Amino acid sequence: MVFGNLGPDCATGVGFSRDPATGEKALYGEFLVNAQGEDVVAGVRTPQPIAELKKTMPKAYGELETIVRRLEKHYRDMQDVEFTIQHGRLWMLQTRNGKRTGFAACRIAVELVKEKLATKHDALVRLIPDANMLDQLLKPVFRQQGQEGRHEKGRLLAKGLAAGPGAATGRVVFHADDAAARVRQGDRVVLVRIETSPEDIRGMEVAEGILTARGGQTSHAALVARQMGKVCVAGCSGLEIDYKSRTIRASGQTVREGEYLSIDGFTGEVIVGEVKVVPSEVKQALFGKKAVAANARKSRPIAPTTAS
Repeated sequence: MVFGNLGPDCATGVGFSRDPATGEKALYGEFLVNAQGEDVVAGVRTPQPIAELKKTMPKAYGELETIVRRLEKHYRDMQDVEFTIQHGRLWMLQTRNGKRTGFAACRIAVELVKEKLATKHDALVRLIPDANMLDQLLKPVFRQQGQEGRHEKGRLLAKGLAAGPGAATGRVVFHADDAAARVRQGDRVVLVRIETSPEDIRGMEVAEGILTARGGQTSHAALVARQMGKVCVAGCSGLEIDYKSRTIRASGQTVREGEYLSIDGFTGEVIVGEVKVVPSEVKQALFGKKAVAANARKSRPIAPTTAS
């Protein structure tokens, strides 16, 4: 056994050799100082981005970066690693091929071929023909021209970690059963939780998006959302979520259950009200500007909000 909870020179973390959301070739992940095991993924504490480890424990970070690159070269695929630092010494616990979004899968496949870590055949074989991955590539995004406007009107409620790509808008719900009930009534919903657990799966499945106040890119919410192809913003620590009063408070505003909320899984932004969306870049490339204009006309107008 090794322990990451023996003091300030100890830590535990999860890392990826590439960004599992975008595919960017950069060491990516999270860690917690003076923590152990499941603390990083449990979502109870919001971990620090792995880039901060370079400042906190530069020697361990350098070793981690070297080992991760070596592992990726050996396995010829993006790696998902777990590690513990005990009194400044790095210990690698495990490695495996990392799960990734549809966006990341395409980019990683192309770049592995360019880097001669995979043949074209191998890269294509690794692109799993999964409906969720295709769905991610086709997910709508928020209309760019509206972003500055919503900021000027004070509609930006908070900003968290971009954990699942795409744009989602829907009515706020706080519990899985309520999410399922509203969807049966024909509503779109955004499930808002302090942190998610396996008991929330039912609500996560039917929600347009998932928003949590705690947790990071490797938390339960983020991992499940990516696997399901759901839009997700995690670790939004600026939110005060009150299950009893069924409200969210942040930036001097209050959003109540049943009101519209929009989340951007690319930027981590949480916006009050309903924001119009446009087709994904893939659809725009396939069908051109006419499809974008047609979709915009069909989109519902921004819903009024009673946020106070």
